[in-house]
Amino acid sequence: MASLSKNKIKYIHSLEQKKIRREERVFLAEGPKLTGDLLEHFPCRFLAATSVWLQKHPDIHAGEIAEVSQEELSRASLLKTPQQVLAVFEQPHYILNPEVVHQSLCLALDDVQDPGNLGTIIRLADWFGIEHIICSQNTVDVYNPKTVQATMGGIARVKVHYTSLPDFIRSLGDAPVFGTFLDGKNMYEQPLSATGLIVMGNEGNGIGKEVETLINRKLYIPNYPQGQETSESLNVAIATAVICAEFRRQAAWK
Repeated sequence: MASLSKNKIKYIHSLEQKKIRREERVFLAEGPKLTGDLLEHFPCRFLAATSVWLQKHPDIHAGEIAEVSQEELSRASLLKTPQQVLAVFEQPHYILNPEVVHQSLCLALDDVQDPGNLGTIIRLADWFGIEHIICSQNTVDVYNPKTVQATMGGIARVKVHYTSLPDFIRSLGDAPVFGTFLDGKNMYEQPLSATGLIVMGNEGNGIGKEVETLINRKLYIPNYPQGQETSESLNVAIATAVICAEFRRQAAWK
C-alpha cells in the first residue's frame, strides 16, 4: 500500500486547475458518501483513506491506494473539514446524440458560471430523472472539485456534455425548446411536454441573445401574489428545480 508523498499531495492540489484535469483526464472527489457512489461508476486511479474507512471497504478497486492519518488527509484535502477518504477518478467520455432530446427531457445551460450552481443542477437532474445536461462551452467545468462535491453523487448518473449550444439547438429540428423569460407565458398555464430541452441561463445575464432566438417556447415562473414587488430573479439552480418539478408533475398526470 502506497504512502502519501509530498508529490502526491501536490498532484492532488493541482487538480483544482482545469488545465491539469483536462490533461490528465481525471477529477477529484472527497468524502465517504460521494467517493462510495463514484467507485461503482468510474475507474479510480488513486485513493487515500484512513484505516477505519479502508477496514469498512476491503474490496476497493483502485490503481493505487494509500492508508493515511487524519492529519495527512487534511494536508491533501481541498475541503475545510476532510472526511476519511479522497479519490482521483478517470473522466468519462460521452457521445452527444441530438436524438436524446426527442426521446427524453434534457437540460441545457447557457454560460452558468458558479461551480455550486452547476453541481446543484446536476443533483436536481438526477432527482428528476434527467439523464443529459448540454452545456455551452463557457459553462463552468463539471469536474471542478466544488461542482463534483455539490452533485452529491449525481455526476455518476447524469451525463454532462459541452458543445456549441446554438449549433446543438439548430440540430434538433422541431423539438420543443423551452426557456424562462420575464415576457414568457405563465408556466403553470402551459402544457409542458415529457420530452424536449429546457434552457437555463447565466446567473447575471440570463439566456444569451443567440440562444434566445432559437427558443420556441418561452416560459415565465410567476411570483406570488402576482404584481407584488419581489426579488429581481431566482437563483438559476432554484429556478431549475421549480421548472423541473412542474414538467414532471404534468407528465405524471398525463
